[in-house]
Amino acid sequence: MPKPQSAVSVKVGQRIAELRHRASLSARSLAECADLDLTHLQRIEKGAGNPTVYTLLQIAIALEVEVGDLLQDLDASDLPQGRRPYGYTERERHRRQPRTLGD
Repeated sequence: MPKPQSAVSVKVGQRIAELRHRASLSARSLAECADLDLTHLQRIEKGAGNPTVYTLLQIAIALEVEVGDLLQDLDASDLPQGRRPYGYTERERHRRQPRTLGD
């Protein structure tokens, strides 16, 4: 079994599979509608693929949902360790804090 890319990839893949099941579609049918290779879709659903925005759009169109529906419930805790984005309103606070060697 392929190794998951990240928690984000796993959650997105699970969400796609969930929406596919709700629509009563087989993986083969969704892949066909989305104009994707079945193996590629299966890797995405397992979290082993890292789909581009283009691919997510294809899948959303095929599922007849908004692209944002595929990203539902994602937050900063799903990012790989060491990734620490912050909102633009916090940028001054982060600029003023010196970074340590471990950062």
